[in-house]
Amino acid sequence: MASELVASGALDEVFARIDAGEPVGGQDGLLSSLLKATLERGMNAELTEHLGYEAGDPEAASFPNSRNGFSPKTVASEVGDVDLAIPRDRDGTFTPMLVRKGQRRLDGLDAMIVSLYAGGMTVRDIAHHLASTIGTELSHETISKVTEEVADEVATWQHRDLDALYPVMYLDAIVVKIRDGAHVRNKAAHLAVGVDMDGVKHVLGIWIQQSEGAKFWASVCAELRNRGVQDVLIVCCDGLTGFAEAVEATWPHATVQTCVVHLIRASMRFVSYSDRKAVVRLLKPIYQAPTEPAAADALDAFADSDMGRKYVSAVKTFRDAWERFIPFLAFPPELRRVIYTTNSIESLNYQLRKVTKNRGHFPNDAAAMKLLWLAIGNIEDKRARERIKEQGLPSHKRKAAGRLVEGAVTTNWKRALEQLSLTYPERIDHHL
Repeated sequence: MASELVASGALDEVFARIDAGEPVGGQDGLLSSLLKATLERGMNAELTEHLGYEAGDPEAASFPNSRNGFSPKTVASEVGDVDLAIPRDRDGTFTPMLVRKGQRRLDGLDAMIVSLYAGGMTVRDIAHHLASTIGTELSHETISKVTEEVADEVATWQHRDLDALYPVMYLDAIVVKIRDGAHVRNKAAHLAVGVDMDGVKHVLGIWIQQSEGAKFWASVCAELRNRGVQDVLIVCCDGLTGFAEAVEATWPHATVQTCVVHLIRASMRFVSYSDRKAVVRLLKPIYQAPTEPAAADALDAFADSDMGRKYVSAVKTFRDAWERFIPFLAFPPELRRVIYTTNSIESLNYQLRKVTKNRGHFPNDAAAMKLLWLAIGNIEDKRARERIKEQGLPSHKRKAAGRLVEGAVTTNWKRALEQLSLTYPERIDHHL
């Protein structure tokens, strides 16, 4: 469309004004003038349809209603404040739809505010950004009201219906600072990601809790059950306190798998940098063992080695988590790669930390959840736009990242689903 306008010469005057140094953005900029002309023309067309005759029609007197001048109105937009002349009718029955009565901001500006908020900017940052870039000054209360309008969408998302079966579920958390009375406290924001029967990942919900425990996890599992999740085959987490008991109380046949990557990190906590490569090399036979007895033998061998005797805490970490570590050893390699780590959700958490670290702290739990929800959508939308730009390019020239979590397809899912079907035929076959 734009290329056609350029080719036709319709934009020659616009380009000439830009070349002459006329500002493009801001209240007195060229874009503001074009938007003003477009909106006023559209509203005049609406009034013509409402009255039934064109402006200047010699038969206007024969119509029961007529034009009655204009009313001034200033609206904020994504290109700055725009001064409009709103057409009126004599009977006062005309209600323009392009710029509604009482509307002080165009929809595009609200979308811009929400996008900036989702990117991690505070209300004060957004107010300063709008004033310095497009010349629009909005109060902190107005910006807060715009961002609050997504609260209903967050509530709807958090309570939406879920599938009856998620073969695999991942759970991980990030720490956010939230004001609690007169103090700012660290709270854990937990994200649950479920893999559906097609291998597509979905963020099932966000739960914020100051301290973990069986009671909290029981309420989370109960909520998921009430939203339709009747069964989960394998739940992968990082050894969260009380989670295994809550899962087994809600889904008695579910297998709870400790994230192997988290376990390795925990075992390396007190290992000096110079010894890390050697310790990792000795740990590898444990989590790559073909069977549980082979893994136990590898752990004993590590414990008897010089490094094992030097770093007793690393051996203890594996022994303490043994019962939750060994379930994945019963599965073939195709399925092990799907369930042994929560890396997919950790990648999302890494992106979310970049957004939340700019905020200092949140006034309440709802504000933290709102930003996390917006940020997830913003991250996925940004990646989608990058992929669209590279459409049609040969594969070796496409560098855009794929979906992070929401809507991403699990690698080699068909092979993994085949193994799940062989392992849990009575629980999964009727969902195929």
